[in-house]
Amino acid sequence: MTQNDYSALTPPQVGRWSPSLSVSVVVPSHGGPHLDLTLAALAAQTYPEHLMEVVVADDGSAPPIELPEIRPVNTRIVRVTDGWGISHAVNTGVKAADGEIIQRLDSDMVAGREHIEAMARWHHVSDYVVSIGMKRFVEKPPLTPAQVFGAARLGELFDLASAVPSSTEATIEKTDGLRKSRNPYHVCTGPTFALPREIFHAVGGLDPHVLRGEDTEFAYRLAMHGVVFVPEPLAEAVHLGLPAQHRDRERAVRVVEPFLAHRIPLRRDLRKDRGRRWLVPYVEIVLDVTDTSESTVRQAVAAALDGKVQDVVVTLVGPWSRMSDERRSVLSDPCFELRVMRELYAHDERIRMIDEAAPTPAPTPFRYVGPVDVPLHKATLERMIESVQKDLTGVLVVDLPDGRTARLERTSALARARLLAEPCADLDEIIEVTHGVRHEPPDRFWPAPAAPKPVSIPAPPPAVTQERTFLRKLKSALRPN
Repeated sequence: MTQNDYSALTPPQVGRWSPSLSVSVVVPSHGGPHLDLTLAALAAQTYPEHLMEVVVADDGSAPPIELPEIRPVNTRIVRVTDGWGISHAVNTGVKAADGEIIQRLDSDMVAGREHIEAMARWHHVSDYVVSIGMKRFVEKPPLTPAQVFGAARLGELFDLASAVPSSTEATIEKTDGLRKSRNPYHVCTGPTFALPREIFHAVGGLDPHVLRGEDTEFAYRLAMHGVVFVPEPLAEAVHLGLPAQHRDRERAVRVVEPFLAHRIPLRRDLRKDRGRRWLVPYVEIVLDVTDTSESTVRQAVAAALDGKVQDVVVTLVGPWSRMSDERRSVLSDPCFELRVMRELYAHDERIRMIDEAAPTPAPTPFRYVGPVDVPLHKATLERMIESVQKDLTGVLVVDLPDGRTARLERTSALARARLLAEPCADLDEIIEVTHGVRHEPPDRFWPAPAAPKPVSIPAPPPAVTQERTFLRKLKSALRPN
């Protein structure tokens, strides 16, 4: 699949296939006033009951949640004992889950009968997709769990014509079902999505430090892992009650901003404060400093930190762990240059020293790798990012005059290649197919110094010229013959 175009996938038709993967529906709940309706809807799902379990993560409810009578056969409760909030609850539920697919569903959602089946079918044809369910917001009518369980369609229970649509559905439609979306993770905002359990754990689960916008931040890390986001129109659901943005939009926006500003570097609109340092940088600059003089490294690091793009971290790759602290001659130490470098940058939080660069810089969205003795120009990173962002190219390779290269890698493209690659495969060959690899000459990225402008001496004003002429004539007249 190229970028987020999943057109190559052909999922089985709902109701005309035999699922084989197990699904764990994780339902975080605090108090659970609508949980009985959520579980009644899950009890009526078309997905085989022997392949589906429901894990209700009780997030400190008082009194503790008890399961209602109408519920799926395989339903159990786990109590959240470590922290509080949606992230802790979801992580606790997933940790206890046995399914190969993790389906998150909020406890104020009523899902249509085919919801789980429609979502799960995508995971039977690809192991690196995240499926996204649909939702509309309604005020809760007087309903019983029995009514929900017996309804063939959501339209029998709710006035869908007057339901408030989710803003994400407009984005999905405008971007051809996310196939043409530049940032498809934006619409993966809970409260219903599904993904392979292995991928959930690979990205570290939800961040418990993010109290609002935790689903968006999690989806961003999924994007940096290389997944494809697939919206599923047949996975219908209603959300009981209006979203927080409708109740207090000003506070809802303000409270989420600092969480996302620190953790989603692609939100450039949230990082306008000059001179700030952020939790997740925009670009990682990787320089191999093995067998390099301290003066060369100093020049390269200074250039890296002084560019137009300052939202960066510099990674110096070298044999740091092999440098012992045993007694040695300080001046004749064979690791003299490396030790000077280590002391020089040991206390600068923008500079990291590691033995080997990580497979990807996730969650940082871009990585620059280039020769340490070719310092960055002030405009290099800015222009490289500008170039790849035009068409979402996966890797930009700049062919330097001496035959070496400098490259800017898109983390999501690199991660996708790693998901698809066999051992020892050439990742660039895969990225060429999924996102594209482009070669360009260095002139635009390392522009030559501007030629100095010629200095012209202006002619003196007329009054000065006349005075000089008069003085020459006077001197000539007074000169003796």
